[in-house]
Amino acid sequence: MKGYVLNIEKETLENTQYRRVLYTTKNSQLVLMAIESGDEIGEEVHDLDQFIRFEQGSGKVVIDGVGHDVEDDFAVVIPAGASHNVLNTGEEVMKLYSVYTPPEHKHGIVHKTKADEMHEHFDGEVSE
Repeated sequence: MKGYVLNIEKETLENTQYRRVLYTTKNSQLVLMAIESGDEIGEEVHDLDQFIRFEQGSGKVVIDGVGHDVEDDFAVVIPAGASHNVLNTGEEVMKLYSVYTPPEHKHGIVHKTKADEMHEHFDGEVSE
């Protein structure tokens, strides 16, 4: 199959893994995340652009030191080179999906919890 089609809202809301890479091409990658209440991704900088859409929960996104409150239905674009963090300041699990351009993570990665997280960067393997 060429391409990837799914109900992204349904998949995002049903996801229970901290990080799950759904689909990877040579130019982009679709990733689901579930961040527990009080947890965060941790400050990071990528050499790529990142789009994030929040489907559940509330929190804060910090980009280059500037904080922005976010909740369901918010979207964020983080340009390459920007320092950023996503913090779940709400009571429920924060659920989001992210599109990296180009890919950031190794294809097929699943981290059940933040403690399982390993920074396995994209190695050229794609979904098709």
